Amino acid sequence: MSAPNSPPPGTQILGTFASLLGLLGIFLYFTGWIYRWAYFGWFSLEINRLDLPLRSFLFVPIQVFCGDFGALLRTFLALVAVAFAIQFTLWILSPLPSYSIVSQSKRKFHQIFHPLGLLVRGIPESLRKDLIAVIWLLIILFWLARIQGSIDARRDAINDSSTLPVITLVLPEKQIAIGRNPEDVFTDPSLKGYRIIGKTKLLEELRGKETNDSKVNPPRVWRLLIQNNNWIYVFRGLSPQSAENERPAILAIREDKEGQLMILAPDVP
Repeated sequence: MSAPNSPPPGTQILGTFASLLGLLGIFLYFTGWIYRWAYFGWFSLEINRLDLPLRSFLFVPIQVFCGDFGALLRTFLALVAVAFAIQFTLWILSPLPSYSIVSQSKRKFHQIFHPLGLLVRGIPESLRKDLIAVIWLLIILFWLARIQGSIDARRDAINDSSTLPVITLVLPEKQIAIGRNPEDVFTDPSLKGYRIIGKTKLLEELRGKETNDSKVNPPRVWRLLIQNNNWIYVFRGLSPQSAENERPAILAIREDKEGQLMILAPDVP
């Protein structure tokens, strides 16, 4: 016979299910945020500058866990590692019974973490187990999302493997300092009246290379990274032979209120 004040079994099940759903949502959002942070951070773009819908962070983890064979393998290894880490942490934080049959070396190893065990001894055991599991899961999710975000960013930066669209952007002349005149693409536009802060070399590397050209080696292809918050972020794709630590320069172009033309294509025609 159940106690008078205890909730019905169905209510307990629903409460537990709701708690699990809430925890799952937190894990998914955390994973999605770290993935986006690593992806755009690879391009030197701060995620806090972007206005991304919150719901999008809940779908990104699919790419982290199941994006390709490598992601599946990393997810499997991470699950094994986190299960071992949780059990190991619970063991070192729990007191060893005096009658337990444990080798002297293991007992000495356990004694190293004895002060830490005393520190958390005041936390109820059930809560302590939950905290350890959550902390290790967050650590594993952080590294899975960060690694996958960096891998996908590197893939999209290289022309041969990029999934980002090729862009052709037509803007009013007053809107942008560099770019080609469609009626005379061989003449560098004048920079009279402009001032520069920073490295002139970055500007020099862009001038004369503002148009896509599949005939040069390596091919020159401009791609759209993201269009967000009235800004258009574009970059020139890297060649497959580029160094691992090479990153493309990002052009942030303000959307024009008077009108512009943006042409997107899956590849250079």
